[in-house]
Amino acid sequence: MNIVPFSSEYSSGTRDFVIGVLLGEGFDYDPLKDSDLNDIEGNYLLHGGAFFIYLYNGEIVGTSAVKDLGSGHCEIKRLYVKEECRGKGLGLSLFLAALDFSKKNYSFAKLKTDKSLKKAISIYLDNGFEIVKEDAGTLYFGKSL
Repeated sequence: MNIVPFSSEYSSGTRDFVIGVLLGEGFDYDPLKDSDLNDIEGNYLLHGGAFFIYLYNGEIVGTSAVKDLGSGHCEIKRLYVKEECRGKGLGLSLFLAALDFSKKNYSFAKLKTDKSLKKAISIYLDNGFEIVKEDAGTLYFGKSL
């Protein structure tokens, strides 16, 4: 198993993976909100961000991303792990890859998650993020880097 940076060969597989995890967690596909998945390179890499993929035997089993928000700020997002691969540290590894990239390139990181995702919330709090806002079941976090 290893984390690799996104490349175009993973385009359709990454999109399908993320949408599959979302649907498996009971979240609907949103064509507007999820449009970034149609052009990962253009939405992340070409604008100073990053997108990471966790591969196991050539299969995508996890993702994380960093999106440039301008003015030294970024958003860590798209942290997903295939259900049967959870509990093995993959999510933490993916999160730390995104956080490490963020620390090297930005002064402030934001992220958000659904209030029901307790494991993700724990990872964020354990790594120094603070809840800055709660709105309609979504928690918003921030951290100076």
